Amino acid sequence: MVVARFEIIRRSPFEGGAPFGAAGPYERVDALAHYAVDPGIAANSGIVDLGSAERGSDGLVHFDGDVTILRPVDPALGQRAALVEVPNRGRRTAMRLFNRALTEVANDGIPPGDGFLFRHGWTVAWCGWQWDVPRDGIRMGLRAPQIIDGAGAALASPIQLRLQLPQRVTSVDLTDHHVGVIGGHEPIPSFDVDDPGARLLVRDGLWGTPEEIPRDRWRFAREDDRGEPTPDPRSICLDGGFDPGRIYDLVYTTTACPVAGAGLLAVRDLGAFLRSAAAANPCAGELDHLCATGQSQCGRFLRTYLHLGLNRAEDGTQVYDGILAHVAGGRRGEFNHRGAQPSVQPTPSFGHRFPFADEPQRDPRSGKSEGLLDQQRRSGPLPKVVYTNTASEYWRGDGSLAHTSVVDGADVDPARTTRHYLFASTQHGPGTLPFADASLFGTRGGNSFNIVDYTPLMRAALTNLLAWIAAGTEPPPSAVPRSDTQTALPREEVLRAISRIPQVARPEDRGLWTLHLMDLGRGEARGVGDYPARPVGEAYPCSVSAVDNDGNEVAGIRLPEVAVPLATHTGWNPRHPDNGAPEQILDYMGSTVPFARDAAERAASHDPRPSIAERYVDATDYRAQVRAAAEALVQAGYLLAEDVETCEQIAFERYEALTT
Repeated sequence: MVVARFEIIRRSPFEGGAPFGAAGPYERVDALAHYAVDPGIAANSGIVDLGSAERGSDGLVHFDGDVTILRPVDPALGQRAALVEVPNRGRRTAMRLFNRALTEVANDGIPPGDGFLFRHGWTVAWCGWQWDVPRDGIRMGLRAPQIIDGAGAALASPIQLRLQLPQRVTSVDLTDHHVGVIGGHEPIPSFDVDDPGARLLVRDGLWGTPEEIPRDRWRFAREDDRGEPTPDPRSICLDGGFDPGRIYDLVYTTTACPVAGAGLLAVRDLGAFLRSAAAANPCAGELDHLCATGQSQCGRFLRTYLHLGLNRAEDGTQVYDGILAHVAGGRRGEFNHRGAQPSVQPTPSFGHRFPFADEPQRDPRSGKSEGLLDQQRRSGPLPKVVYTNTASEYWRGDGSLAHTSVVDGADVDPARTTRHYLFASTQHGPGTLPFADASLFGTRGGNSFNIVDYTPLMRAALTNLLAWIAAGTEPPPSAVPRSDTQTALPREEVLRAISRIPQVARPEDRGLWTLHLMDLGRGEARGVGDYPARPVGEAYPCSVSAVDNDGNEVAGIRLPEVAVPLATHTGWNPRHPDNGAPEQILDYMGSTVPFARDAAERAASHDPRPSIAERYVDATDYRAQVRAAAEALVQAGYLLAEDVETCEQIAFERYEALTT
């Protein structure tokens, strides 16, 4: 058993033992999983540098990670299925996506939200996998094995850190540039504060020509209380500060270079452990079906997991029956190469590469022929896979690549075991009220952020996935922009259509992200890569959903908020001028631009969109139309009947916010 020891830290009643419908009360188990893997067997051969990691006296590679499990106290009341979430940057996010819990907690608490997963009898588990998150009791992480050289010392490796900051600062930690709830990762220190080979480059725009900043203008240091730089291998200072919106690449050498791919093995091996009859397993004998899920970074993690064919345990048994990868687009991530930074989000990075779609196709840029699921198919039966995306993943340049040709953008049918769903006119994360243009990431948008809440669709997607696994019930068909229905268009064409609405701030065509083949140099074969990566040839094709006269998307699954609109909702938002680079789109965020309240207000603002009062007789009329749209989604299989009222409530909250 590759979980060599399962060390339970705490067992306690969840929510004080309160019952969740017919499933009754739940128990919380917090533990530390101690893993021991054999680097010499085929099941682990795809993990870069595993063979060069420190080993125990048993010849195995050892590492450990945090685990949390919520299980029904009486397993007979559960549905014998577990949802294993890959924590996003160390944080448990399933309660927001499936239970509609609205707030983060400042401790290790897990808000139950409306209890959806528990009322339906799911066992829910989280597996720490990421080596560079602080294991502070709030976030879950992994102590990854260290790569060593021939003398047994920590191996030094080149690394690239990309920064695009929203405000001018002089000193920055050597970690991802995000702030707020998704930032604050462990800095990756330079091996030498005086390293003469370190380089700092700056560019304007994603693929602009980089300019090297002279070494005497910056240093590995942080500002002290007096604003003076103090040498520090975990931070960088730049004379005059970093310009907001400009893109900086720091290339340096570090010895903090563990086997990043150990996190992939942790997610695999915890899943195998939960299915096992091991005496230490709190869920032994309780589970028949196992699903893995992850959002954003962790959806990309699961696509990487599939690409490496890892859904077979060391003993050859299948681990996860189903995978729900959310807002991953067509990307993978920095999860399995030397010097990998799992927290990295921006393009380009090591994981933003061909193949993008499940089924094999030939990429004329690289000359390779490959599909995302090739290796997994060779290792045995494929799990059922559901990809859910928002408009934001399409607008950032990669979402459509998951189901189109890299040659010309033509439609490509998914694998028989796969579904793709676009949540039309939504942004990367579920939208909320009140209206805001300042994000959790320290950035501002040119428009107010998108307020469409797509969480009801996530509940249906998960329920349909389990029915597909357990009963063979086919989920509803994929719903994405397609060329054959004329619902897939170039981004520039859609921007031109929306430009007729004067109230909408929009990015420039040159500010749209593009995805290219990247020349990673001599190190690609061993998963290292030269820095910085260089684009090669023409960008990969990109398409997004066509829009209606209101500027709302017509392809994908249209929530009642979109089908019965009060505003124009987009998956993009331009950067605010205060953040620099206002021609570019903003990471993660979409826009909501409300309709005028009545005809007089519309005329005064020269808004071509009919006003709210011109569309709906009154609140009763609006509610009735919303309910009809929700019931149509139930008939199509994209929404659960129990969530018709949820959708009605969400939409009416927006109606009140925009009319009172």
